[in-house]
Amino acid sequence: MVDGSGLRNADLDSALAEAREAYVARNPKSLARFIEAASVMPGGNTRSVLFHAPFPLGLARGEGAHLYDLDGARYIDFLGEYTAGIYGHSHPVIRRAVEAALDGGINLGGHTMLEARFARAVSERFGLDLVRFTNSGTEANLMALASAAAVTGQRTVLAFHGAYHGGVFTFAGGGSPVNAPYDFVLARYNDGPGTVAAIEAHAGKLASVIVEPMMGGGGCIPAEPEFLASLIAAAHAAGAIAIFDEVMTSRLAPGGLAGKYGLRPDLVTLGKYIGGGMSCGAFGGCAALLGRFDPRRADALPHAGTFNNNVLTMSAGIAGLTEIYTKEAAEALNARGEALRIRLNALCHQHGAPMQFTGIGSMMTAHFTSTPIRAPEDWAKADPRLKELFFFDLLAAGFWIARRGMINLSLMTGDAECERLAEAVEEFLQARHPLLAVAAAGT
Repeated sequence: MVDGSGLRNADLDSALAEAREAYVARNPKSLARFIEAASVMPGGNTRSVLFHAPFPLGLARGEGAHLYDLDGARYIDFLGEYTAGIYGHSHPVIRRAVEAALDGGINLGGHTMLEARFARAVSERFGLDLVRFTNSGTEANLMALASAAAVTGQRTVLAFHGAYHGGVFTFAGGGSPVNAPYDFVLARYNDGPGTVAAIEAHAGKLASVIVEPMMGGGGCIPAEPEFLASLIAAAHAAGAIAIFDEVMTSRLAPGGLAGKYGLRPDLVTLGKYIGGGMSCGAFGGCAALLGRFDPRRADALPHAGTFNNNVLTMSAGIAGLTEIYTKEAAEALNARGEALRIRLNALCHQHGAPMQFTGIGSMMTAHFTSTPIRAPEDWAKADPRLKELFFFDLLAAGFWIARRGMINLSLMTGDAECERLAEAVEEFLQARHPLLAVAAAGT
C-alpha cells in the first residue's frame, strides 16, 4: 500500500515530467535561442527572475494584452512585466510621447523641459513634498537607504524576512550574498509587537526601517494597516527613518497604499510603471530629508546619474500618469483585480483545493496552502512542484504568468481576459484534482 506522501511524490513527479516534456516539444526555437544566448551570457541570462528550467521562452513581440513567442504561440499577458507593464504593449499614447521626445533629441546633457513637469505629477499623485529620479526601483531604494544613513549617521537597516527591495536588497532565505553592505536586522512581516521590539532593541543604531505595504516579490502579502502605523511610530521613537517601498504597490490605489491607509512615511520609493514602462525609479518624501540634496546647500548630499532625467522616461511618465493611469483608471483596474482574485479564491474553495490567491487589487500570487498567509514563512513549506505545475499548465493554455505564481493585470487585460483566466484556473483545478486532493489531505 502506498501512503499519501508516496502517491503524491510519484504522481507529482510524473505530472511535472510530462508537462516539461510537452513544453520542450512546443518550443524548439526558444531552446535554440537559449543555447545561443548561453554562449555569451552566464546561463543565457542577464536577469535572474526570468530564468526557469528547462529553459525560458524567447519572446518575439507584444501587442496590447498579448505576447508572442519565437515558435508562434500567443499568450494573454497576466505577468505585466512584474508590475512595470501596466500600460500593456505599445500603448498608443506612450508611443506618441516617446516619439515626441525623440524628435527633440535624446541625451541633452542638461536640464530639460520635462523633468519638473514629471516631478510635479509624481509629487501631487503620491503626496510627496519633493522627489528625485533614478533609473530603477533598486536605485531608488539604494538612494533612500543611503539618505537615511547620511542623515542619521547610522548603518543598520531593519527589513523583513522574505522581502525584496531590488537586486541588492533581497531577503528570501535570510539574505543574498550580493546585498549592499549594510547591517541588516530582520523581523517577521505583519508581526507588530515583534517588529516594535526589534526596533526598540536597536534604538540609536538604526538608520532606517524599510517595508513594502504589500510584499510583492515576497508573495503579494498585504500588510495590516495597524502594523504599518506601529512601524512608523516605533521608527520615529528610535530616531530612524521610515521608508515605504512602493515601487510595485503605488499602482494599487490612486495615491499608493500609503495614501490609501492615510499614512505618511518619511520616504517613499517608486518605480516600475511610473515612467510609462521605461526604465525609471524615484525617491521622495518630506522636504526636510529631500532638501539635503539641494546643490545650493553647503552640506548638500550628492546624487548623480546620467539618465536620471532622460527625456524618454520623463515624457512617457508624464503621459502615463496624467493621461492614462489617472486616479479613475487606477480605481477601475484595481476593482477588476479584486473581483478576479475573489472569484479565483472561490473556485479554489469550491474544488476543495489547498490553493489560494493573495494580494490587493491588480496584483496577486497563487499559493498552494490552505494556511492563512500573513508572512512569507506561512507559504514557504508548500510543495513547490504544485506551483511549477500550475505555471506549465497555464502556459500550455496560453497564459503568461510568473514562474513563482505572480499575476498582474495591465490596463489591456479586460473582463474577457479575466474570464478566460478564471476558466483556465478552474480547468487546472479539475484536471489536477487527484494531486491537489492528496496535497489537501496532507495539510
